[in-house]
Amino acid sequence: MPEELPPPKKDEFISPRYPYWGDVKPQNLIFDANLQEFSNRVALICSLETGGKLKPEEAYQQIKELWKQLKGTKKAILDDPKWNEPPPELPED
Repeated sequence: MPEELPPPKKDEFISPRYPYWGDVKPQNLIFDANLQEFSNRVALICSLETGGKLKPEEAYQQIKELWKQLKGTKKAILDDPKWNEPPPELPED
């Protein structure tokens, strides 16, 4: 009999994470994590609004605020030239 997989943790069920397949750089990985968080939160807000738990105006405002945060992250991480500089050389022992 095959071994059963453990059930997913609550956090993994509510906010699943997916692997990053792009150019592996620290700034890309950070932005991808933020983008996935944005996507998960927008989906949750949309579900709450569709289910009548949030008013449309409130859902819109929450998504608008999340968008502002994501834009700030993009500006700070992807558009900042210091992230594109090569790392400093470490001295050899």
